Amino acid sequence: MTSTICLFEDIYHPNLLPLVYFRPTFNLRCGILSLKEKVQLAYPDAEVTLHCRTYMADYMRLRNPGHRVNELQTKECLFINGRAVVDAAFAKAIPAAGGDALFVKDDVVVAARVSGAKLKNLRAHLNGIFSISDFDGLPVHPVQATLISYPWELIKHNGGQLRSDFAALRKGKKAAVASRKFPGVHILNPKQVFIGEGARIKPGVVIDAENGPVYIGKNVQVMPFSTIIGPAYIGDGTVVKVGAKIYPDCSIGPVCKVGGELESTIMHSYSNKQHDGFLGHSYLGAWVNCGAGTVTSDLKNNYSSVKVYVNGEPVDSGMQFVGVTIGDHSKTAINSTFNTGTVIGVSSNVFGTGFPPKYVPSFSWGAAGETFTTYNIEKALSVASKVMVRRNIDLTEPEEKLFRKIFDLTGDERRKRGMPL
Repeated sequence: MTSTICLFEDIYHPNLLPLVYFRPTFNLRCGILSLKEKVQLAYPDAEVTLHCRTYMADYMRLRNPGHRVNELQTKECLFINGRAVVDAAFAKAIPAAGGDALFVKDDVVVAARVSGAKLKNLRAHLNGIFSISDFDGLPVHPVQATLISYPWELIKHNGGQLRSDFAALRKGKKAAVASRKFPGVHILNPKQVFIGEGARIKPGVVIDAENGPVYIGKNVQVMPFSTIIGPAYIGDGTVVKVGAKIYPDCSIGPVCKVGGELESTIMHSYSNKQHDGFLGHSYLGAWVNCGAGTVTSDLKNNYSSVKVYVNGEPVDSGMQFVGVTIGDHSKTAINSTFNTGTVIGVSSNVFGTGFPPKYVPSFSWGAAGETFTTYNIEKALSVASKVMVRRNIDLTEPEEKLFRKIFDLTGDERRKRGMPL
């Protein structure tokens, strides 16, 4: 019998905002794969169902036609926290089948196997957010696991996840690429390089996998004189512009355009940073556009740990390198500069010279050194629709409803910053 896994969001998901306004926690990318895709790889024989916040359920059903969303039709289920970084060792320690059990780390639910009456009670709760109290009465087992608690932790783990994802995806397969297939391309350590079908790698490109693997997806175009240093992931359909410098620990795409200099940066699909500039230790959601000359600081002059705004309040990241976090559908103008640890919400527009605030609320419009104002929701939707149509993707009714819901949910962010509504 096929096992069932339910990926769920828990009460700590707000600490990953603004990255999880338009996606559940398990759709965050870390390495080559999203957290959900890691679960699918680790449990290949299981049916994976998805549990998310109620307001995004319709959108998730539209974008995930092969998955049940916020429903369970099974007699037993393994629930896995959507913030968990899952691999083969995780699946071995927590198999999909077995007796009822609760697996925790520091009093936080990592996973739970549930059946019978307890599962029946949970079905009635499938439109909510789970906490440890929902699994009361199950035998408790402490486990070692990685749970992503804050956005900067995705960057922290990205290099290791690039390596482990590459190894898992290429396990048992032949050498990934032969350098003779790409005349004029310099490939160092080709056994640690995978290049997908339809990819075009132009002469003068250097792919350096001596210190980590490089995974290049289908139909990628890498223009001349670009350098990609592993570990790195270039997703399907991405364009790497002339002379781009992609340093280790970058995950880009699918369907992105990148140029200039990037280091330890994750970009979700349909985001662009295609001109000169620098992104370091940064995380971009989907449909983000960085204008020419956009530059981020990722290291303070005094080399101290970086404070980052979480839910509108500064939190010490404990990390020396943290760049910018940018939510979906946001834009930066030409020559934009961002201080260490800056956070920009969703659907915001930032322009002007100088550093903007280190925390820019969602649906903001303004210049550095000036008072930001609220970005009108109708204008935001109009621009999003135009941008998406250029990639042959329609802004659907569920997505428009999600936009409007997020605009309402983020009103307090703007009010606390004194922004006119």
